[in-house]
Amino acid sequence: MNALLSNVWFLVAVILLLVTPEATTSWWYMGAVGSSTSSSRVMCNNIPGLVAHQRQLCQRYPEIMHVIGLGVSEWTAECQHQFRHHRWNCNTLERDQSLFGKLVLRSSRESAFVYAISSAGVVFAITRACSQGELKSCSCDPNKKGPSKDNKGSFDWGGCSDNIDYGIKFARAFVDAKERKGKDARALMNLHNNRAGRKAVKRFMKQDCKCHGVSGSCTLRTCWLAMGDFRRSGDFLWRKYNGAIQVVMNQDGTGFTVANKKFNKPTSNDLVYFENSPDYCLRDRDAGSVGTAGRLCNQTSRGMDSCEVMCCGRGYDTARVTKMAKCECKFHWCCAVHCKECLETVDVHTCKAPKDVPWREKT
Repeated sequence: MNALLSNVWFLVAVILLLVTPEATTSWWYMGAVGSSTSSSRVMCNNIPGLVAHQRQLCQRYPEIMHVIGLGVSEWTAECQHQFRHHRWNCNTLERDQSLFGKLVLRSSRESAFVYAISSAGVVFAITRACSQGELKSCSCDPNKKGPSKDNKGSFDWGGCSDNIDYGIKFARAFVDAKERKGKDARALMNLHNNRAGRKAVKRFMKQDCKCHGVSGSCTLRTCWLAMGDFRRSGDFLWRKYNGAIQVVMNQDGTGFTVANKKFNKPTSNDLVYFENSPDYCLRDRDAGSVGTAGRLCNQTSRGMDSCEVMCCGRGYDTARVTKMAKCECKFHWCCAVHCKECLETVDVHTCKAPKDVPWREKT
């Protein structure tokens, strides 16, 4: 029965893809279409948004497509974590083949972040799968073998170093393929932000070592390279989002320059965008906005999550709710914290819907 339901939902997803305009179709939707290897093969032939090279890679490496599909939920969750206190909260649109609606057609800062974090997510997912032996096409980094040196002395490469170069190479080939077919400003923007996302993962590679000397001394060491937690890449790209640089195309159409001459030229680590963001206050599908009506807000905050900012000046409703919460926590030697569960009554604030505009999609 479960297998039958899965097949039914998969066929529904494929039909939705086939009747939707290609312009907004994205490989991001792979995470919603199916997770089995056989589904991956079917998906390769039915997502209209894949360009020829992406389709070839999809058919040749169904296992990697499976990994990329599973990884979509991971980088989407990271995006939602970073924007959790903002009007636009990286919300995905159910049954939408582009995952984020028409946001993908805009050249805003939010779009720049989504392209960067999705590219980073592909690198992270593939690299991790290589190290865990889940893919036939790759394994641990084959170059990390034999003796080497660092600032602490000599060591031997051992264990399983994450094969980050393979993850980056495949991510570049698959993710960038669609943008490389375009010659317009948006394609250049996406390529730049995709690259920034890949570099954000490699930036946090770290060397771990194990000592083998007498009494735990490090006269002999075995070391390997490992990726940092994906949250570190997300935090880094969030800082880059806040410092994103607005650019314009140069005269010959081969690159871009800063829109405001007071700012420095963006580096390969920076995020770039072309157009200003909407305020995301109202539901507007063309802007990729679901609005803020019904969103939780913080009455005491002065930041982006404050009721004044989150609710766009429309006001908010307050409801008193009772929930279970940990209380009377005590530390017990050596290493445990024991808590009781208590009923707690709190006020919850939610943004009001606009009075003068019906709560529906803006046309």
